[in-house]
Amino acid sequence: MATKALFNTVVNWFIRQRIDQIKNFMDHPIETQNGVLFSQLYFAENTDYGKIHGFSSISSYEDFRRNVPIVTYEDFEPYIEQARQGKRDIFWPGVVKNFAKSSGTTNAKSKFIPITDESLELCHMKAGKDLVSIYANNHPDNQLFTNKNLRLGGSADFYENFNTKFGDLSAILIDNLPFWVEITTTPSKKVSLMSEWESKLKAIISEVKSEDVGSLTGVPSWMMVLLQRILKETGHANISELWPNLEVFFHGGISFKPYREQYRQIIGREINYYEIYNASEGFFGIQDQHGSDEMLLMLDYGIFYEFIPMDKFDPQNLEAIPLEEVEIGKNYAMVITTNSGLWRYLIGDTVRFTSLHPFRIKVSGRTKHYINAFGEELMIDNVETALTQACEATNASILDFTGAPVFMHQGESGAHEWIFEFMQKPNDLQRFTEVFDNHLKSVNSDYEAKRYNNITLKEPIVHVAKPQLFYNWMSERGKLGGQNKVPRLSNDREYLDPLLAMNK
Repeated sequence: MATKALFNTVVNWFIRQRIDQIKNFMDHPIETQNGVLFSQLYFAENTDYGKIHGFSSISSYEDFRRNVPIVTYEDFEPYIEQARQGKRDIFWPGVVKNFAKSSGTTNAKSKFIPITDESLELCHMKAGKDLVSIYANNHPDNQLFTNKNLRLGGSADFYENFNTKFGDLSAILIDNLPFWVEITTTPSKKVSLMSEWESKLKAIISEVKSEDVGSLTGVPSWMMVLLQRILKETGHANISELWPNLEVFFHGGISFKPYREQYRQIIGREINYYEIYNASEGFFGIQDQHGSDEMLLMLDYGIFYEFIPMDKFDPQNLEAIPLEEVEIGKNYAMVITTNSGLWRYLIGDTVRFTSLHPFRIKVSGRTKHYINAFGEELMIDNVETALTQACEATNASILDFTGAPVFMHQGESGAHEWIFEFMQKPNDLQRFTEVFDNHLKSVNSDYEAKRYNNITLKEPIVHVAKPQLFYNWMSERGKLGGQNKVPRLSNDREYLDPLLAMNK
């Protein structure tokens, strides 16, 4: 125990040195971002992409915006395919050895996101250290390295192809973690990299139930599945009985709002919660304030940020602004230029700034995951805020949900149709629906206008899902575990109709 305590003290001392560097980019954000952009342009000027777009002649942001187009994955895919075949100097110097396979939530087909050595070390790995540094700075009495961190990642189905590899980002990261991280994490690397979800769950439970776990890292929905299985296996009433030293859950991937009360109940007491914003394309934000629901935009990870105002978003004419021109409260589509070789890449997420000094954000939705069938422009953050109110009003808690439009037919007004899988059902479903509807009106004036007198939109249609519906649906789609997410909103009925059919 004394050795663990000493290790905890030494590691904490080293990681806190990073705080000064974080404060520096908070104080000098624009200079930091300009340094990122021009160092990467210089580094990649002799690549194929750099030559095509004249990187060597770019001397200002305006040059960059004029010379280099904003691209989607489909636009950039031909270059990625060349890199996957082992060709050198396509969009980043040298050979890109690793690609993160991601279906994302905007397109059903697989995407292969390049993971260069630079992005692995200076973005993803650096962010992991920063997360712990920020937490340690906020909680000087932490015992993170005295106890184990339980990580829950994706599968490790690595596939060799032209001497390059592809697999889940979490698997790539776990496969490249330094030895000292392995000492402080559970389950073992072998179990963490298992691919079949059900077998993996059993193996994880077998290893972690006897450990002294002090922190959790993962996606809230899948971590909840694991914790429920652990309680069933061990017979404990709550997680604190098993892990009395559990102090923090580092979570990301989906909003934590619908899960907060469930975690309080299943853990049996209050712990700390810290949100992260990461994706295969990069690591973007870390909650830097205890108890906050904002994330600090991380500006020195080799990612240059631009933003497209969603009220001016036109897929045929994409125009972005730099960080210094953003405003508080507006929704922006995020455009990134990264040290993995993505140049002015439209990632598909939307964010809203909550602070400009320093730059802090909330993830507000997806550029393709919203409901706007009637001009209501309903984003995921509107929905999650309204659901929080509805759950509080009816003593309910939600495991999963999705929503879609009901289109106008034969003179009938349209509607939004929802299916909710509850951990605890509302004590009054009609009241739940009313509070949900009314709070959507209060946070979204476009929705309120369309609901006026039921002229365009009628009251929401709400279905209660049978137990395990979303789990079984994700299983049928081969999307269990790891970084896979239930699509929350859709402008068509691609997800809702199959779920309703399974719910009969």
